[in-house]
Amino acid sequence: MMDVLAENIPQSLVALGIVMLAIEVAILGFATFLMFFIGLSLVITGSLMWLDILPQTWGSILLANAIVSGLLAIALWKPLRNLQNKSEVKSVKSDFDGVRFFCDTPIDSKGLSTHTYSGITWKLKSETPIPAGAEVEVVKAEVGTFWVKAV
Repeated sequence: MMDVLAENIPQSLVALGIVMLAIEVAILGFATFLMFFIGLSLVITGSLMWLDILPQTWGSILLANAIVSGLLAIALWKPLRNLQNKSEVKSVKSDFDGVRFFCDTPIDSKGLSTHTYSGITWKLKSETPIPAGAEVEVVKAEVGTFWVKAV
């Protein structure tokens, strides 16, 4: 087994790099960049050896990986950090969305009107004024508040 690895150093480095990249992305969820930089460095170094640009010696392997990992870290740290910090704001569909009822009092954006549903007294808010007695539908539920629209 060791003879196969020693005879195929470039291929072994590329394979090890791909395994490290897969672990970083699939298992760690891109939480740490260390394995990403080293894995990508191994793929690049192995490819350069495969193309006979770098000699197949342990010294050149270690030096090339150190240099390439450092350069990758310098070049990719900020873009990857920004990518990692992006978050999507998604509105969550609740079980209350679509519930219809008739309001007893006028509804506006102040939340002065209330409605009891499922044993809880909810404040009612609307982006547009709704007169008393109108049928309304819940479009969004927040803590203690139903946002409604006229039907």
